[in-house]
Amino acid sequence: MMKLAIFDYGAGNIFSLKVALEKQNAQVDVITNFDAANNYSGLILPGVGNFDPAIRSIRDYSSVSFQEYVKDKMPVLGICLGMEMFFEKSEEGKEKGLAAIEGDVILLPNKFKIPHMGWNGLRIKKSNPLLDGIPDNSWVYFVHSYRAKPKNDDVVVADSDYGIDVPAVISKGNLYGTQFHPEKSGKIGSLMIKNFLRECKK
Repeated sequence: MMKLAIFDYGAGNIFSLKVALEKQNAQVDVITNFDAANNYSGLILPGVGNFDPAIRSIRDYSSVSFQEYVKDKMPVLGICLGMEMFFEKSEEGKEKGLAAIEGDVILLPNKFKIPHMGWNGLRIKKSNPLLDGIPDNSWVYFVHSYRAKPKNDDVVVADSDYGIDVPAVISKGNLYGTQFHPEKSGKIGSLMIKNFLRECKK
């Protein structure tokens, strides 16, 4: 059985994410630091919480850094806030991000309803293992007030139209990110989780 870790920032309910992974026959541990030896096939940074406390929980309470822990090898899925932390900084906070991907995270324009909450279509820009079998214009579930602004658009695999282009799926090396919540996105989300687990098996 595949073993995955969900990092708990201490911010809220990650139960639905754990259940979604266990439905795909993954063994899931909830971890709160990067101190133990890494014997996991994959890591998930969930989408619950605020930028600064989440970054501090990852950075300040572990004996090794995020980069040392995953070593450019272990697949990492960042969901919503988890994806936003991949970048260098966010307008939601003052702390530095993980800086695994160049770019910032910015507030959605205030002419739109914030937070963006509900179902929206995916516009797939390029093929990616996370999106195998996912049709273009598939609907997924968003709850967010910020959007990624990568320095290099090549990392954007799919976006979504919210009156403004919102990067919806990003990918760089072993890092995968979704601005939406796969665990709340029905069959499409389940397929993405299955695709991520397949990458973890490699």
